[in-house]
Amino acid sequence: MISHRPYWAPCPPTIIREKGRFMSPEHYLLDWQTSQTHSETMYPLLSQLYRQKGVEIQLFGRQLINASTIDIIKAHRVARRYTGGTLAPSQTLPLIEVMAELDLAPSKIDIGQLAWTYWQSHDNANGISDFIHNQLSHLMGTGNGVDPKDVVLYGFGRIGRLLARLLVEKSGPGYPLRLRAIVVRGGKEGDLEKRASLLRRDSVHGPFNGSITVDEARNAVIANGNFIQVIYANNPTEVDYTQYGINNALVVDNTGMWRDEEGLSQHLDSKGSQKVLLTAPGKGSLKNVVFGVNHDVIGEEDTIISAASCTTNAITPVLKAMHDKFGIENGHIETVHSFTNDQNLIDNYHNGDRRGRSASLNMVLTSTGAASAVAKALPDLKGKLTGNSVRVPTPNVSMAIANLNLNNTTDKDEINAYLQDVALYSPLSGQIDFTQSTELVSSDLIGSRFAGVVDSQATIAEDNRCVLYIWYDNEFGYSCQVVHCMEKMMGVRYPMVPEPEALS
Repeated sequence: MISHRPYWAPCPPTIIREKGRFMSPEHYLLDWQTSQTHSETMYPLLSQLYRQKGVEIQLFGRQLINASTIDIIKAHRVARRYTGGTLAPSQTLPLIEVMAELDLAPSKIDIGQLAWTYWQSHDNANGISDFIHNQLSHLMGTGNGVDPKDVVLYGFGRIGRLLARLLVEKSGPGYPLRLRAIVVRGGKEGDLEKRASLLRRDSVHGPFNGSITVDEARNAVIANGNFIQVIYANNPTEVDYTQYGINNALVVDNTGMWRDEEGLSQHLDSKGSQKVLLTAPGKGSLKNVVFGVNHDVIGEEDTIISAASCTTNAITPVLKAMHDKFGIENGHIETVHSFTNDQNLIDNYHNGDRRGRSASLNMVLTSTGAASAVAKALPDLKGKLTGNSVRVPTPNVSMAIANLNLNNTTDKDEINAYLQDVALYSPLSGQIDFTQSTELVSSDLIGSRFAGVVDSQATIAEDNRCVLYIWYDNEFGYSCQVVHCMEKMMGVRYPMVPEPEALS
């Protein structure tokens, strides 16, 4: 049962401040410097918990792994969105210090929620050790090493390179998925260095966070110590992964060349492969999975799965939340989608209607199968949704506009309050983010790790009708969803603290 959390709880005024309430002007800089000091102290502890124990610390759903000092401070500001009060690094640091001393199992722990719960009922740090031991008792004394599981990226385009970044970022003793190889078509001289350069620099997502070198003699890229074999092949049947020491691998096909079970099964004929994940909508009887909504359909026996599309991943979690609460009678989904590399830079021939016109100069009206594809993950909505898309001259971040007719009457405040709770406390908290900003624009969402971000300021509701605006990073946010599917297929699951509450 989701209950809307109170917007303020009494906490020590020396630690939690409302803007300008307790601080004189000269204390603002001192307060900032204090937060920096606490965040700098926190950083190595966060790294230690993850690299040595596989414990991923989050703060109100924001990942803190590899976060800079400034990122850590900014993440603490998110507390205001969900609690109405503020949370300082000085409050979370003592909890993290206690956790760093414990033998914990690999897990995901939201330090923001734990700290907020603690300071609601305490006015000093004396009870933190007992509190943490009580909250994490089921994780203590169970920390063990994990067996590595091999991953191969078949294709190294936009999604492939982002998946590589994510897998390298997560690599460590507590994380089992190991990026062992990428497969690309045979290239000319200098191909390896060009592949490495594209991973090192990205015009949209910025520079790679770390070091990338090339081993020409062995056709490999080394990213933050991860040895990634580069295999040249024109089709899956040419590849023998075992000759590179790769066994029982999950092959992630991000080429989109094959979308049905028959075509994708070619990967299973490659020695050393075990399972296949498609990063595009699957056809035929292939299971299309939107993680957070229907990932439980993935069974141990499944060898080929589709991770659906970026748009389907963006809208389905929000639609599920709305359907569970209000019931969806029918609706229309319009996407305002950034251009993609299947469009033309200037006018040229294209098989698709209007797709031949310049992507950089036009808004291009086109079709999308994302709305109808929702039913593959959420069967209750089969035949209830229509959809269209407008491609626009931006390189990344898109928006879905969901015009819904509901079974129950509601209003803007009720919808926003509900979706805000869903975004933090429900099993969909890893998929749905929520913003109250009146100044947010598309470029602000580059790098968002959520499948979709509800723009609450734009919500429209009257009687049984509503319009929801859902932002999504159609590259990075989708790639994060793909990684979740990879983990599920390979049996990787971490307990979450606090445990998400069921939708109601």
